Amino acid sequence: MFRMNRRSGRLSSLPLSGPRLLSAASLTMLVLLNLSPALHAQAAPPAPPPTQQPDTANPDAGGPGGDNGPIVVPKKKAPAEDTDTPPPAPVAPKIKNPENMPTVSLHVDVPEVTVDVGVLLEKTHQFVPNLKATNFRIYEDGKEQKVIGFKRTEAPITALLICEFAATNYQFIYDMRNAAFSFAQQLRPQDYVAMMTFDMRTQIVTDFTQDKRQILESINSLRIPGFSERNLFDALYEGLDRVSRIEGQKYIIVIASGRDTFSKITLDKIMDKIKKTPDTTIFTVSTGAVARLMSESRGRGGFGGAEMDYLQADNQMQTFARMTGGMFFAPRFVAEMPDDFNAINQAIRSKYELIYHPLNSAQDGSFRKLQVQLVDDEGHPLQIQDEKHKPLKYELIYRNGYRARQEVE
Repeated sequence: MFRMNRRSGRLSSLPLSGPRLLSAASLTMLVLLNLSPALHAQAAPPAPPPTQQPDTANPDAGGPGGDNGPIVVPKKKAPAEDTDTPPPAPVAPKIKNPENMPTVSLHVDVPEVTVDVGVLLEKTHQFVPNLKATNFRIYEDGKEQKVIGFKRTEAPITALLICEFAATNYQFIYDMRNAAFSFAQQLRPQDYVAMMTFDMRTQIVTDFTQDKRQILESINSLRIPGFSERNLFDALYEGLDRVSRIEGQKYIIVIASGRDTFSKITLDKIMDKIKKTPDTTIFTVSTGAVARLMSESRGRGGFGGAEMDYLQADNQMQTFARMTGGMFFAPRFVAEMPDDFNAINQAIRSKYELIYHPLNSAQDGSFRKLQVQLVDDEGHPLQIQDEKHKPLKYELIYRNGYRARQEVE
C-alpha cells in the first residue's frame, strides 16, 4: 500500500497488515483527491456566458416578450372590408303612363270651420261660464255637424273704431264722443285698436296701436266736423277691407246714427261685403237718442219727418251686428254707455270656440247658414237658473253663416 507525502509529493509504501489495509477503489479515489491545484484548474468546465434579458419594452408582436414586464395590449389592425354587408334595396320600377295619357295627381283638401259663440245673460250681459262641448249643437243649412274641437277663449282684441263725425245736431257728436271714451277706457295693454271717422269721406285718425292714451287724445281732438253728409256704407266697406288683411279674429265697433245720405256703396253691396269678410264681428252703437226723443215730443215728426229714416237706420245697424255675431245697442243716456261697452267686452273677450268639418265639403263659394243650440245632458234645451233657482234667459251670439271657399281652377 502506498501513500502520498504532502510535502515532497512522493509515494511511500505502507504495511498491508491490520486496519490500514485498503481496497483498490479506495486507493484510486485517494489519488484523485490529492492531485495538484493545476490539475483542478485544468479540469474545471468553462463558465457560461451571462444571460441576456429579453426586450419587453418593444416586443415584435406587440405583446409581452417574456414572463416578466408590463403587459402591452396588441395593436389593432385596420378592419378589413366587410364582405357580409347586404346589398342595397332594389330600386322601385318606374311606371310609365300609357301613351297619350297625362300625369294625374289627387289632392284632397278637407275644409275646417271655426265658430265663436258667446253665451250672455239677457238682463246683465254676463258671460255664462263652465259650459261643455256636449252642451253645444251646431247646424249648417239645417244639418247637424260633429264638433271636433272645443275650447273657451279669452285673448287680447284687434278692433277698429268707426265713428260718425258729421256737422249735424251736436247731440250726435256728444253721444259719439262719450261712447268712444267708454270703449277706450276698457281697453287692455295687449289690445290693438285703430280709429277712423267719417262724414262725406273717411279719415284714419289713429292707426293700430296699443297705446290707450293715443286713442283718448284722438277722441278729444274731434271738435269741428267738415261736412253734414254721413256716408256710413262707404266707411264700413273701407273698414272691412282694411281688417280683412289682418289674420285672426277682428272686431269693428260702429258708433253712428245709422243714417246714410251720400254713399257710393249700396246696401246690397255692403251686405255682400259683410258676408265675404271672414273672422270679423261688428258691434253697433246708435247715437242721438235724446235728440230724437226731444224732436218727437215737440211734434216735429223727428227732425222734419225723418224719424222713419232713423228707425230704418237702427234696423240696418242691428242687421250688421247680427250677421256677424255682434250686438246692437241704442243707449238713451250717457250713464248707460259704460254698461253697454262692458257687455261688448264680455262678448269679445270670453267666447266658446267650436271647430267642425262640414258635411258639405264642396268648395263652390256658396253661403252656408249656421245655427247653434244649447242642450243639457239629456238633449233637452238648456235651462239656466240663478242662486234662487229662478230661470234666466240667455242669448247666443255667433255668426249667422259663412261663405265657402271658391275653388280656383
